[in-house]
Order: sequence, then C-alpha cells, then structure tokens
Amino acid sequence: MNGFPSREMVDIYKKKYPAGTKICVDFMPDDPNPIEPGTVGRVTHVDDAGTLHCIFENGRILGVIPGTDKFHTAHEEAEEIGLDMS
Repeated sequence: MNGFPSREMVDIYKKKYPAGTKICVDFMPDDPNPIEPGTVGRVTHVDDAGTLHCIFENGRILGVIPGTDKFHTAHEEAEEIGLDMS
C-alpha cells in the first residue's frame, strides 16, 4: 500500500477487525524482524493510520498493516475447513 489509507478504509478496518479478532500471519514482507508465518495474534485496536495492533501467541506485540502484510482471520480459516463459528 502506498501512503496512508483513506478515512473510509480505516473505518472499514475498525469494523472488520474489532478488538479481540484473531488473525493469523501469512507473510510480512517489509518487517526486518517479522512475525513467523502461521503465528496467531489477537487485535487490541486499529489506529487512525489503519494499523492493526496485535498481541501474538509468541508474546510479541506488533502492528499488522493491511495491504502490505498478508494475514487472514481465524474465522476465515475456520470457514475454509467447514467449521461453524457462529
């Protein structure tokens, strides 16, 4: 992603990834010390720049940037294997 997301996109991220949402990292191309692929984290908040701040199962705290970092929600993963998360 080039530059900052629009206010509208930040609002979408805040609705799509509320505090407590579990995400799984697939790939972090621009981080010099990335979270390992497959690591699960919990979103604590989304800031006004659209960064998802997360606490990961390995104890690290790091921001994930939609459009740059590749990740998926645990809900998406459950849907892929046919689990009902409702």
